[in-house]
Amino acid sequence: MSIRRQVANKSGIYFITFTCHNWLHLFSKCNAYDLIYQQFDYLKKQGHYICGYVIMPNHVHVLIAFKNTGSSINSIIGNTKRFLAYEIVKRLQCNKEMELLAVLAAAVTPVDKKRGQLHEIFEPSFDCKECNSPLFINQKLNYIHNNPCAGKWNLSVSPTAYAHSSALYYVTGEQGVYSVTNFMIMQDINLSSPQRLPAISGGRCGSTS
Repeated sequence: MSIRRQVANKSGIYFITFTCHNWLHLFSKCNAYDLIYQQFDYLKKQGHYICGYVIMPNHVHVLIAFKNTGSSINSIIGNTKRFLAYEIVKRLQCNKEMELLAVLAAAVTPVDKKRGQLHEIFEPSFDCKECNSPLFINQKLNYIHNNPCAGKWNLSVSPTAYAHSSALYYVTGEQGVYSVTNFMIMQDINLSSPQRLPAISGGRCGSTS
């Protein structure tokens, strides 16, 4: 579902999707994959768990186990998008993508302009589905991992060959570019407790975060 209302729960495993404005390929245009990994790192430091993901040229699918930190899921995803938007604009400016910046500026609504927003980087809403069973989670992971191989994308010959995805881990057990937490581990963790727990796994392979 497309979210414009508050998600009532502050914890649980959720399949989240957010998309660049008008499906523009802003992530690949700015090579912004590292920015998304930085946000994954930040979420882990807050006590949340990245259980699966794929970063496409213009959207992100991610399976997140949200720990109850007192913040709403809406505000967590909203803050993630705000950080990414700011950094993407900086990269577009550095790359002198003036035409594209003009398109993104023209897309800002009058209401948002009054609030000080200068560019529309993302679609205003995001997709959010609660995952209450291993079967449903596996369905979502299969969808995530097969996304780069879909006919309209054809970005990879196989799910495990696409770098910006957790497919390699779930197929072979070997962590890829970014380390994720197996969703099965979440069965032993009380996500609803407001007490924050340290993240189980690290971030990018070779990092200490």
